[in-house]
Amino acid sequence: MASPDQDLAPVLDKDGVRLTVDDALATVTLTNPAKRNAQSPALWRALAEAGRSLPGSVRVVVLRGEGQSFSAGLDRQMFTPEGIPGEPTFIELAGRDDAGLDASIAEFQEAFTWWRQSDIVSIAAVQGYAIGAGFQLALSCDLRVVADDVQFAMRETSLGLVPDLTGTHPLVSLVGYARALEICATGRYVQAEEAVASGLANVAVPAGELDAAVRDLAGALLAAPRDAVVETKALLRGAADRTYDEQRAAERQAQARRLRDLAGVGE
Repeated sequence: MASPDQDLAPVLDKDGVRLTVDDALATVTLTNPAKRNAQSPALWRALAEAGRSLPGSVRVVVLRGEGQSFSAGLDRQMFTPEGIPGEPTFIELAGRDDAGLDASIAEFQEAFTWWRQSDIVSIAAVQGYAIGAGFQLALSCDLRVVADDVQFAMRETSLGLVPDLTGTHPLVSLVGYARALEICATGRYVQAEEAVASGLANVAVPAGELDAAVRDLAGALLAAPRDAVVETKALLRGAADRTYDEQRAAERQAQARRLRDLAGVGE
């Protein structure tokens, strides 16, 4: 996959993650194609740092992976007794008390949480394998545009683990409990056609058109007034937790704010 941000000076470039900013558009790129953008705690720390490094001008964030795959999941070295140098092994993590283990997993999750913050819209551009942690990273974004060769899979259960990088909530929200359980428990592949039909992906395009499709979507999002998009995103994200009448009230309150803002009238 070509790099649309390669001519921009990076704001961050470390541990397999590059962040570039072009005015209101930021691009976060996974930059280790030789390992199919395998993930590690260092990469997660860099992703969390990328989120903290976003300028206030950014409205849309594109997440992409270099090479043939978006991300093939956890770095296999994490499963070895030696682990990754400088990082805790699975055995060391398991030996921590409840509070310590919870804190470690919570730190890992920080890489996956900021993509849905209210003042940005995030788009995952996904090609090839998006497995396990890669699947969950794509699920962290608001929107997903996929190539026709995409292969989603949640393999944690087959390894005796559970998906713990924030992917279960969006997965159930998108495809429903029964299909989410089947996808996770079997670890099977979900390909482009099913991804679109089930709501996992907004659209699927030929692999060679992925960058262009994402640019078009980002441009359409940036064409709308920022505050209207922010309010609309908040309305939609909260809808599942509100009753019908509560959602009606939330719509009225949001529209009142927009009308007063447009008219220059204070609260």
